[in-house]
Amino acid sequence: MTVLLFGLAVVFASCAALQKPTEANFKDPTITLESFMVTQYDGYWYYSSKIKPTKGTAGDHGAALPMSFLFNVTNPNPYPVLLDDFRFTVAFDKEFDLVTVVNQDSYWIPAGKTQQVRASTLITVRSGLLSLLVTGGFKLKAKGISAWDALEKWWVGVPDYSVPVTAHEGAATFRADGVTKTLAFKAEFP
Repeated sequence: MTVLLFGLAVVFASCAALQKPTEANFKDPTITLESFMVTQYDGYWYYSSKIKPTKGTAGDHGAALPMSFLFNVTNPNPYPVLLDDFRFTVAFDKEFDLVTVVNQDSYWIPAGKTQQVRASTLITVRSGLLSLLVTGGFKLKAKGISAWDALEKWWVGVPDYSVPVTAHEGAATFRADGVTKTLAFKAEFP
């Protein structure tokens, strides 16, 4: 019984020592990119809707590039924080945006600890082409590069890390007992 009472006293003492989160004492967590990988690679290919498929319906289709990003989120606060909205835009060659990743899972980051957060996405040659034509077409044209040449370079180079992959325009929302902060982040690999 004495051991139980002593244990409870230690628990209550440590709970009392916890600082209550406020706007004034909230320290910004840090976000760094631990790793990035292409989770499955089936090469580079594209066929138009004019091609009759062996099976299925004709359409404009291209190879998929599934990507997984592993971030370290470090909480410098003496209390836990909740990460419940995490988003960023994926760019190839540091300047060509292809997709925005949104992860709305909830992650508790313990006081003074680092938690890993994985975010995955999939880009197809078709979705990449459409994104480029809307957002990056003028940049490519100014550099004298066709969208098709850029896509092939990326689909071949991203899996072996010879093309830089950037997670930018990132935003992460943290909550701690009524305090809410949204922080910007950017990371590049390699």
